[in-house]
Amino acid sequence: MSPERVQSYRRVIQILDDLGPSKLLDQEQERIRHAADNLIFSRDLDEDILARESLGDVERLCRELVASGRWEHVTATRLADSVSECGPAPWAALKAA
Repeated sequence: MSPERVQSYRRVIQILDDLGPSKLLDQEQERIRHAADNLIFSRDLDEDILARESLGDVERLCRELVASGRWEHVTATRLADSVSECGPAPWAALKAA
C-alpha cells in the first residue's frame, strides 16, 4: 500500500465526512466506503473481482447522483477518481488515461 493510495483513501473519507450526511443516503455512504476498503487492500485488480465490482458500483452511483441532480458532475468525478486511486497504481494509471 503506497502513501499515494493512503492519501486517496483519506480523501474519500473526507468527502464522506463533508458531504455524506447531507448529500448521501446511509447505504450510499456504505457503498463508497466498501469500495474504498476493497481497493486500498487490493494488490491486483486484474485478479481482484470484488474490488473491480466495487469500483464499478461507485462509478454507477456517481452517474446516478449526477443524473438525479443531487450532485454536480465535478463533485462526482472527484469522488470517483479518489476511490479509483485507492487501488493499485497500474489501475489508477489506466483510469487516468
